[in-house]
Amino acid sequence: MRSEQEMLDLILETARCDERIRAVIMNGSRTNPTARRDPFQDFDIVYIVTDVEPFKLNYEWIQRFGERIILQMPEDMQNSQLDNSGHFVYLMQFMDGNRIDLGLFTLSQWKEHGKDQDSLSLLLLDKDGMIEPFPPANDNDYLPKSPTAKVFSDCCNEFWWVSTYVAKGLWRQEILYAKCMLDEVVREQLMKMLTWHIGMKTDFKINPGKLGKYFQKYLELELWELLLKTHTDASYANTWDSLFMMCDLFRRVAVPIAEHFGFDYPFDDDKRVSAHLEHVRILPRDAKEIYK
Repeated sequence: MRSEQEMLDLILETARCDERIRAVIMNGSRTNPTARRDPFQDFDIVYIVTDVEPFKLNYEWIQRFGERIILQMPEDMQNSQLDNSGHFVYLMQFMDGNRIDLGLFTLSQWKEHGKDQDSLSLLLLDKDGMIEPFPPANDNDYLPKSPTAKVFSDCCNEFWWVSTYVAKGLWRQEILYAKCMLDEVVREQLMKMLTWHIGMKTDFKINPGKLGKYFQKYLELELWELLLKTHTDASYANTWDSLFMMCDLFRRVAVPIAEHFGFDYPFDDDKRVSAHLEHVRILPRDAKEIYK
């Protein structure tokens, strides 16, 4: 596996030898002084170029970066939902284990997309002196923000509202629907609440990581183990258990957050929905009515 220095030398040499590339910027975890180092860290690179189009029309130029396992070009995908304003990205996973996420922007495109504001930015090369020096890289842009009363209320409402969808899917024995509602919607609100819980504990000065990847480090052991138990198989009984464990975990962290910030926790919604979930769980499969 090529070393970090070998990869950076290759990235910079490519830029120095190509007059169309005017600046090189690195973002992401490799610039973050607090990030844990491991061999899976990407090289998040931006090339500031005079014109993006020539780099899109000929893919041969990226061969110099090494033999690839797989390549993705998000802006070139037919089902892309990206708001592409002319920039282009090559995502390259190499046979030796390295990965480069290479974004091509003109200077105006880079500024338009707000990339110049990323706190995890390190200027590696600037041929024209056109980019103002960045402050020391830090993860300030990636720290959680304390919730407003409205955001907190919306999170609680979405959690309890969509929990009823899970129950409906489980009663109908539509396991894929129920699991989707549980893991993609209800869990999203739980993760949001857990992020605020960690933020409250750390004065919102710690990055809990994308998709909760650092949660184990900052959650109390009891909460962490309960969170793990909410990830279950596709059996109906275990999915019901997962739903109720998520409700318990959500309540445990949401109520203290509400007290801390002076928000209103929806105790009535919690009580009524929880009772509804219990009712649906034991509702006979041949029931013609939910309530008589």
